[in-house]
Amino acid sequence: MGDALQERGAEVMLLISPKKIDRQAARSLEGFSIRELPAVAFSVRSPLGFVRGFWRSLRAVANVFNEDPPAAVLAMGGFTSAAPIVQGGRMGAATFLHESNAIPGRANRLLAPWVDGIFTGLEAARNRFLNTSAIVTGTPVRPGFVGLDRSDCRDRLGLDARRPTLLVMGGSQGARGVNDLLLAALPGLIRARPSWQVLHLTGEGEAERVRRAHERAGRDARVLAFLDDMPAALGAADVAVSRAGASSLAELAAARLPSVLVPYPLAADDHQRHNARGFEAAGGAVMVEQGAPPSQLARAIDCLMKNRNEMRVALARQDAPGAADRVAVQVLAGCGLTRRLFKWTTAWA
Repeated sequence: MGDALQERGAEVMLLISPKKIDRQAARSLEGFSIRELPAVAFSVRSPLGFVRGFWRSLRAVANVFNEDPPAAVLAMGGFTSAAPIVQGGRMGAATFLHESNAIPGRANRLLAPWVDGIFTGLEAARNRFLNTSAIVTGTPVRPGFVGLDRSDCRDRLGLDARRPTLLVMGGSQGARGVNDLLLAALPGLIRARPSWQVLHLTGEGEAERVRRAHERAGRDARVLAFLDDMPAALGAADVAVSRAGASSLAELAAARLPSVLVPYPLAADDHQRHNARGFEAAGGAVMVEQGAPPSQLARAIDCLMKNRNEMRVALARQDAPGAADRVAVQVLAGCGLTRRLFKWTTAWA
């Protein structure tokens, strides 16, 4: 997204939360000014805590914006985005938000009536706002996920270039549920596909446990807690097991990678299940609940392997190439300036 704006003459600042996942993603970015804002977590159990966090974030944003007032503010979701939108609007900046999920998050729903424009990744979200200006742009995906060479990606990750590969990833939260489901299904997977290799991204604190389980099962697996080179991971795989966050789904579509989607059951407003159902209905994925029998996951993975060519065609229909360009054009047209654009985001994966 930032690249598309810079190509059109905008200076870009990224405002991120102090979450570890945001910091990790920011390390891979070049050419942008990056500032951290205090995290703002909404909880009905602690409304005063939210107010205090929001006030701290509002003051931090004011300090940043007073140095160089923005022409536009683009929010990508989460309650930490509220302060940049509010402060930017007070200073006369054009304000926009992007919603990637099928069910808009609470922060975006609350901000929607007050912004100048809304962009959605999916058609399902477009009519869920109290704002008639919403348009479907797709979800921006980094260029690195497009046109991947499988053998090259496997070489980059130390995998056997000749062997079919299963990618397992749990996302920034809730990885343990995916890990447990996959490990329980391992015996059936080994019987059905003994030649496979596995690239398993476990999430923090899970790598050693998962590595030992693969070793006990006799499965050849590359087990990592995290991986910065996600394009290589998707490019190396024949099929994947993944959570159903909107950014992950956009990357899977761009990489044409058929997947078993395991929605995170505690996601706000159950949005991951809605995301997964949409991809399953389009033919690019199969949805399996976290609590499903392990045999169901094994059967779903086998189904993907047998039908992956047809599913890649379906994923091409779900892909939205040029989404970043479409958002950039709309933002710059909306503010009428290209001298400086401030962007805030919370999720990178």
